[in-house]
Parts: sequence; structure tokens; C-alpha cells
Amino acid sequence: QSLPQQKLLTWLSVLECVEVFAEMGTARVWGEMGRWTIIVLIQLAKAILRLLLLLWYKAGIQTSPPIVPLNREQQQPLHSQDMEDNCSGKDQTYVGRRSSRVVRSLQSTPSLQSRHWGSPQQREKSQSQRAEEMNQPPTPLGLQETIAESIYITRPLLHLLSLGVWGQRSWKPWLLSAVLDISSLSLLSDLKDLNRRERAELRRRTILLLYYLLRSPFYDRYSEGRILLLLRLLADYVPGVGFVTRPLMDYLPAWQKIYFYNWG
Repeated sequence: QSLPQQKLLTWLSVLECVEVFAEMGTARVWGEMGRWTIIVLIQLAKAILRLLLLLWYKAGIQTSPPIVPLNREQQQPLHSQDMEDNCSGKDQTYVGRRSSRVVRSLQSTPSLQSRHWGSPQQREKSQSQRAEEMNQPPTPLGLQETIAESIYITRPLLHLLSLGVWGQRSWKPWLLSAVLDISSLSLLSDLKDLNRRERAELRRRTILLLYYLLRSPFYDRYSEGRILLLLRLLADYVPGVGFVTRPLMDYLPAWQKIYFYNWG
């Protein structure tokens, strides 16, 4: 990735990290008008950054979060002692004569902070596989797939526009958003040879379709009573589950009021 592309990904990640805080803080200071203003500005900025990545830098299917969090334990390099042993030709493992079990030799045991339970060969193989997965280029998108990704990127803006036209109680914004999400996934379903991150992203988007059961006005008219009844039954009749379901019942109304939790 080029330096400008990395900067765009960084700014996009920052926006996704602070969007909920910005919405709640603005609503507290400037009220509903300020809240919807900051929502529109953040969604507009995110859409512009994502479209630049898609159309200018050919970033392909974009994941969420844009920058994959670093797993420091998995990315930890081989111990310096292991490298020295490799260079000096020392045997890092010992094979039992009768059991044929492979164990690490005492001479190549690393420090406690760098110790792991797999053999050196297994660790080197897993690290090389992870490096290959991280360095895989994005799958090139054709015209149909580019349109599908553009639909997914611009869906929040179209949803906000429809809210402004028809109001928050209308079914039209809900239906429009659902049609755009399903259309984008349908157009991307024909794409083959996706890498691991892109397949995981498409699975995540498919699972997020369940959010439509929790979004207004569907939630207000159909889902709310059934979900609260189910949580109440679990809390009353399943031992131990109430520690989770009762706070969840109290949290759902607040969750419903925050746009970036619900639609972002």
C-alpha cells in the first residue's frame, strides 16, 4: 500500500472509532439538530474516503475496521536465540527413539516471554501463512462488483437523505436501505477467488442483515415485544442467564437512540 492510501485508511479508522462518541457528545451539547449534522458530516466523510480507496486506489472490497487490528502474539518474530541456533546449525528438536515424539531440545528453549507450545517448524509455517494472508493483494473488481461496492458505500447517505424526506417513522428509508444492502451482496456473490479477509467481510455483511430486525420502524412495531419477552423468559427460567439478559433489556432502548450503533 502506498503512503497516501495508508493515510486514508488511518483517517477512516479514526472516524469509525470516534463516530459514536461524536454523536452522543454533539447531542449533549447542541441537541438533535447538532446530532444529525454531525451524523451527516461523518457519513459523508466516510463515503468520500471509501470511494477514493475503491475508485482511485483500487482497494477492492473494503473491510471493517479498515485497518485489521494487530495480533502481537501471532506477529511476534522468532526468538533471537532460535535464529542464532538456526545459523549455528544446532538441533532445535529431539525425536524420541520409542515414542517418535518431537520435543524442543533444552539448548534451544527461549525465555519465558517468548515461549510457545508448538514446535519451531510449526511456528515458522504458521507465521509464513499469516504473512502471506496479510500481503495478499485485493481481488480486482469488475464493473458489476465496483457498482455493488459503491452501492454499499453510499447506502448510509441515501438512507439519511430518505430520512430527511420521509421522516424517521416512515417505512421507506428502512425498505430502501434493505434493498441496497441485499442488492450489493447479490452483485458481489458472483465474485470468485476472494482472499480470506474479503470472504470474512462478506460473511459479516450478510450477518448484519439481522440488524433490520432491530431497526425502527420494524423494531418498534414487531420485534420489540417479542425480543423483550424472550429475554424476560430466559432471565426468569434459565439459571445464570439473567446476569446478561436483564442488563441487555435495560440497554436496548438506549441502543435504539444511537444512530451509529443502529445504522452506521
